[in-house]
Amino acid sequence: MNRLAMHEPTGLVPIVSYARTSEDVRQRDRHGVRNQMRINERTAHQHGCKIVATYSDNGRSASKAGVVRHGFDRLIADLARGYTDTGQPIAGVVCVADDRLYRRAEDLARFFAALTSRPGRVYVDPRGMRDPYSREGLLQAVRSLEAAVTETRVRSRRLSDWHWARAVDGVPHSGPRPFGWQEDRITRHPDEAQLVEQAILDRIGGKAARAIARDWCDLGVKGTRGGRPNAQTVTQIMTAPRVCGYRANRGELLLVPETGQPVLGRWEPIVPPGQWHAVCATFSPGSLYLHRGSGAPRLTDQRKAAPRHLATGLLRCGAESSDGTVCRGALCAQKARSKTSPYVYTCRDCGRCSISGPLVDEVLERLMFSEAPAHALLPDATRLRWMSGEIDLEEKRRSIKSALAYCVVRPGVKGNRSWDPSRVRPVWRCDQAEPTGATG
Repeated sequence: MNRLAMHEPTGLVPIVSYARTSEDVRQRDRHGVRNQMRINERTAHQHGCKIVATYSDNGRSASKAGVVRHGFDRLIADLARGYTDTGQPIAGVVCVADDRLYRRAEDLARFFAALTSRPGRVYVDPRGMRDPYSREGLLQAVRSLEAAVTETRVRSRRLSDWHWARAVDGVPHSGPRPFGWQEDRITRHPDEAQLVEQAILDRIGGKAARAIARDWCDLGVKGTRGGRPNAQTVTQIMTAPRVCGYRANRGELLLVPETGQPVLGRWEPIVPPGQWHAVCATFSPGSLYLHRGSGAPRLTDQRKAAPRHLATGLLRCGAESSDGTVCRGALCAQKARSKTSPYVYTCRDCGRCSISGPLVDEVLERLMFSEAPAHALLPDATRLRWMSGEIDLEEKRRSIKSALAYCVVRPGVKGNRSWDPSRVRPVWRCDQAEPTGATG
């Protein structure tokens, strides 16, 4: 096997490490990803390799369609170009198991195409070093994929059967406790249950769900996960069958086969069935819990909302962790309580990097107007249309994305409120060519 791509001083094969967990609901501390990274470090050392970059996806499924894995996407991009953001050549990948990387045929194809896009690369796992170019290496990957797909199907069926059996027996949901009940999910919560009962009566009397949510916020009410009530969550709480003691499963009201009557749960109801039917009748079908609850099909418009801000999807977090790795998580726009900065871009992975939205958008415009590479600058005609307001947001974003790969945003200095535009470092598409002297 070709091992030309090595560290000059050490003779070790430079590889990158990937880790993924499907969920991190209980502790939310990334312990699963950290444990996998430790195993990867040990595996790399055992096989004469050195990890030069790490990529991870915490709480991200690899078997569900449509789930975005930013770490996996960055891994694929760096493998394809042959080096990391720091210009370090990549000669392979280490992972604790194949199913951490892929559980879908599309991801297997993407990974192997990127990994074998350069000669002399290796794939390492705790069982040893594999040749991704050989027929046996590819067959082993396919067998791992088939095993992962089978395991996913069996696990999904068992889980569905388990939830259905519990529902038929009237056992409460196993997730976070529902608003209105105590931790045992059976006994009514004295304060929350009273709020739910009064809200149902107010809604039947004609009060808007938004007004009810506003009243709850004024009282300092928080959801069972700590969130502030809004019209949608209040609607879901009021129209959930559990409020009158009925049991539902995957968006369907369960019925006793012999009688056709609803299955009754083992918990204390908050209102009688008549009031539940009455409050449900005040909402459109698409707003009801049975149409919007967990596992239920959404009857409302499924189209993904278009970005509302210029830099959405174009910013990456430049915060460094204690081990020197850079986060690289996507910065997402969110509202801010400030007149000067009504929205900010914040890293949703580590949460340690946030920056003013309007000021970043101004930086992007300045880059495209005057600081981009010569061939990436906006044409004069486009610039005039842009400045006159004739170009809509989507066209602006297309123009920027055609020239700009992304921008790395450094965290600000605590206590320093002055604006530092140098925190935003552009990475142009033309600069993603392989650097001089890099080998892969």
